[in-house]
Formats: sequence, C-alpha cells, structure tokens
Amino acid sequence: MFGKLTLDAFVHGPIETVAQLTVVFGALAIVGLLFYLKRWGWLWREWLTTVDHKKIGVMYLALSFVMLTRGAVDAFLMRAQQAIAAGQPGYLPPDHYAQIFTAHGIIMIFFVAMPFMFGLLNYIVPLQIGSRDVAYPFLNSMSFWLTVAGAVLINLSLVAGEFAATGWLAYPPLSELEFSPGVGVDYYIWALQIAGIGTLLSGINFLVTIVKMRAPGMTLMRMPVFVWTVLGSMLLVIFAFPILTATLGLLSLDRLLGMHFFTTDLGGSAMMYVNLIWAWGHPEVYILILPAFGIFSEIVPVFSQKKLFGYTSMVVATILIVFLSFVVWVHHFFTMGASANVNAFFGIMTMVIAIPTGVKVFNWLFTMFRGRIIFATPMLWFMGFLTTFILGGMTGVLMAIPGADFQLHNSLFLVAHFHNMIIGGVLFGFFAGFVYWFPKVTGFMLNERLGKYAFWSWLIGFLFAFIPLYALGLMGMTRRLSQVDPLFQPLLIVAAFGACIIALGMFFQVLQVVVSFRQRKKHIAGSDPWNGRTLEWSTSSPPPHYNFASVPVVHGRDAFWMMKQEGAQSSAHKEITIPKNTSLGLVVAALALVFGFSIVWHIWWLVLCTAVAVVVVLIARSFDEATEYTTTSS
Repeated sequence: MFGKLTLDAFVHGPIETVAQLTVVFGALAIVGLLFYLKRWGWLWREWLTTVDHKKIGVMYLALSFVMLTRGAVDAFLMRAQQAIAAGQPGYLPPDHYAQIFTAHGIIMIFFVAMPFMFGLLNYIVPLQIGSRDVAYPFLNSMSFWLTVAGAVLINLSLVAGEFAATGWLAYPPLSELEFSPGVGVDYYIWALQIAGIGTLLSGINFLVTIVKMRAPGMTLMRMPVFVWTVLGSMLLVIFAFPILTATLGLLSLDRLLGMHFFTTDLGGSAMMYVNLIWAWGHPEVYILILPAFGIFSEIVPVFSQKKLFGYTSMVVATILIVFLSFVVWVHHFFTMGASANVNAFFGIMTMVIAIPTGVKVFNWLFTMFRGRIIFATPMLWFMGFLTTFILGGMTGVLMAIPGADFQLHNSLFLVAHFHNMIIGGVLFGFFAGFVYWFPKVTGFMLNERLGKYAFWSWLIGFLFAFIPLYALGLMGMTRRLSQVDPLFQPLLIVAAFGACIIALGMFFQVLQVVVSFRQRKKHIAGSDPWNGRTLEWSTSSPPPHYNFASVPVVHGRDAFWMMKQEGAQSSAHKEITIPKNTSLGLVVAALALVFGFSIVWHIWWLVLCTAVAVVVVLIARSFDEATEYTTTSS
C-alpha cells in the first residue's frame, strides 16, 4: 500500500536527525503560532488564495529568503567539513556530504535565485508597463504554489529517505538506478519537474503580459530597460525549460521503466544527457542574470542623477545575449572528446557573448561618468557587482579556451568562477533590487546603516570565501571532495572564514528588515537615507490592489516625467474589473506535491488518484465563470 515507504525511511544518522527534527518541529511551530494568533482566516483570504501579482511577488520573496537560509546552512556545513577534513574523515560521512552539495546547488538556483527573480518581476513589471495585473492571474498563483511544492518536496527528503548524491546536474551513469538505487535521485527529479512546470507557466505569463498588456503608447523602444531584460529572460525560459522537463522525464523513464536513454548499454548515451542538461543549463544562467542587469540599469541612472547612457545599445545587447546563450553550452564539457572544430566554435562563441555583456558594463560606467553619484545601499550593491562580476567574467573567458579548460575543468577554479557569476552577478543584483524597490512594496525605506553593514559583510565575506578557491583550483584541487590533502587546508580555512562573514551579512539583512519595520515611521519613502532622492511612480507606495485608477497613456521613455510636466491627472471613482481570489492554484500544487512524493516512493494508487484529481481541478477551473468582480477606485 505504501510502496517502498517503510519506517526505516525515517531513521537517520545523528546529523540528519537534527535536520529532520528541525523541519518537523519548525513546521509544527508555524502552524501552532498561526492557530494561537487566530490568523488562519486572514492568511487564507489575503495571501494563500490571492491572485494579486503584488502579494504573489511578496510570497515569492519570502520563499526565496527561507530557502536561502537552508542553502546557506548547507554551504556552511560543506565549508566546515573541508576546513577540518585534512588527513582525517571530518564530521560528515561522504554520502551525506554528497547529498548536501547536491541539495545546495539545486536550492540556490531553483529555490533561491528563481523565486527571488519572479518575486521582483511580479511586483515591478506590471507597474512599469502600466498594467493592472499580469495576463493570467490564476496561472500566476498556480505557478507560485508549484514552486512552493517543489521546495517542500526537497525538504521532505530530510524527513523521509535521502536526497540525491550526484551533484546538482545529476549526470548519468551515477544518477541511474544501478548506481543510485535509493529515492534521492527521484526526489531530485520530481522536485525540479514540479517547480520547472511552474517556472515555464510563469515565463509564458510574463511574455504575454509584456507583449500584450503595455499601456497605450508604450512601444517596445519606450519600455524600461528592466522590462526588456525580463522579456529576454522569459523568452529563454520558454525555450530552455522544456528541454529540462524532457531530459528529467527521460531519466525518470530510465529509473522507473528500465529504459536506456542514458545508459551505455542498449544504445543509450550518457553524453546525450550532458548535452541536453547544459542546453538548458547555460541559458538558465542568463535567465537569472538578465533581470539583474535590468535592475542595475534602473539603479545606476537614479543614483548617478543622469539618464541611462546608450538605451538602444542596451536593448541590442540584451537581444544578442538571449541569442548567443543558446550556442555556448558545450563549453561546459570541452573534455568530452569532441573534435577540435567543435571545441573551437563553442570557445569562440563563449568569447563573443562577453562583448554584449561588456557593452552593458561600459554603458553603466558612462552613465556614472560626471554624474553626482549617491553611494546609497543599492548603488553599493552595484559597485560590488562590478568588482566581482568582472573578475568572474575574465576567468570565464579564460576557461573558454579549450586548452585551458582541460586543466581547469572540474576544479575549484570553476567553482569560484560560477559563484562569481551567481553571487556577484545574480544575487547582488537581486539584493540591490530588493533594497531599491522595498519602499514601493511597503511605503517606507530600509535602514540604510544596517544595509551598508550587510553589503560590506557580503562583499568581504565573498572575496574571502571564493578567491582562495581560484588558487586551490590552480593547485589541482577538484570539487566535491569531502576529505582533502593537508596542503589545501590553509586556504580552505580562509574560505570557511569568508563563509562566516557572509553569515554575518545575512544576519544584518534580517536585522535591517526587523529594525526598519519597527522604525518605519522614520523611514518613509524618499526621505533622508538616500539624500532626499525620491522614488517617483504614478502609483502610491504601496500601490492599491487595482494598481492604476486609470491606465496611463505613454508619450515617451520617461513617461511619468512627461505626465508631470503636462499636468496629467488620473481620473477618480472609476469601476475596475479585477480577478477574484481562488484556492484552485494552491489545490493543484498540493495535489502535485502528493503526486511527487507518491511517485518517489512508488505508491502507485496515490499517483493515479492525484494525477486524475489535478486534471479534474483544471477542467473545473475552465468552467468557472465567476472569476472577476468590480471595485470602485478612489
């Protein structure tokens, strides 16, 4: 009846048991607190069933920060293990260590960076294009809850069973049933499948929103650069994520039905998996980095007090990056034995993609040139990005040379480069956007002093944590080692020290939010912390649930500035049609979670029931006509 699920699945070693109890008692504590405060009704009406893009954006951000904590704990465990495991076993068994570094990579990409991105997109894009909501509000809600379901499924692996010990891309043959007979790889597959479907639906939703729901007069070349980068990112989502879905589907068929797509016998090929996973994987890097570029294109002009330099070249560079990101995937495995011509082509393409990225960097620098720069926290995150991202870009171009990559492949040099891109590029960009747009969400500003403490802790900690990895990679240390040569230990201790400083930065970020909420009357939007620099929008902060009392008409790129000069007034007391709340998105995601858990443990009757239930709920939704109501703006 319960498939492979037995009581033994809940029995773990001492360290795993601590994680297991943390998840269980943490969930019970949250549920108990909500019952104690009698907030379940409010939570259900205002948040869990909402289709308001702004509230969904806030929930995406909350999910991202929760999973950032989980991913950071995994990182600290790895750093501590490597720092002490020189000539001795350390405190983590090799298999558990392998599970931790696999979970760390998956969580940071799929459940930190992606929700962070969609949180900012949800809140900001409709406001920037003059839309009252996204194109498909119900789809937006369902996409979010599917992402939550994937995150919950990963954390359930701490409670019952294990997680994959394969690395974050789960290369065969290690991920095949012969070498990973447990349920870890199945948790990996179905958590990513469920969350990936939510991401794909969001990509379609935002593409349609940007193409079809812009305010009258907002032509493509009048859109904010942030919206352009989101458009490019969503195009990549739509073309790349079906590849991931198909690839994981084939791997699942190998494991469940004994097929041989990626095995060496009966005509399968592990290299086909590697090609497919990186055909998704490299565009995924640009799915994340493009919106971060857009955020910097919003921040730099504001805090340089100048117009953005080279708007058209920024747009062209974005389009080129979208195209070129699909023709560089082989540089991730130059060592596979391809011909010199193949390696040369992908090496050259990798160098070429650095050109439009460099155009963006120079445009930001020219925007700052002779500007009256305000070194507020968002601008500091940008400056930190310049430092770390350019270093990562130069090392990336170095590894684009196939001969150099033969020496550096699978070493800590590569790990350092990748974290330069994802932390120094993506995460610093999203932190900048979070601080910059926080007044838009709440109506008050974050504490500037604590924000600067957080920034400097993150930047200094990042340099201590990852610069030594470049040296270790050149010394020959490969990644994924749970025990290391004593020769490497001093630099690994430095890296562990850097991780502790990053933890201090995370503490300051939490403290910044807490203190700002307690002192919110002192930090109203546009006040002293940014030297009187006001964030100006055509809606209030925070906006009302309907966004715009009357949809604005756009006459140029600086639309709100022109509206103010012309003395445009918004009409009041107008009936507005907006979507009703619905619980069906949450219901579909809950069924998907049960489906994923049951297929992991081969509980086939439950797999069938939940699959049928999802179809029934979606069909019922298609017949639901009472999806909107009218309100009167004021």
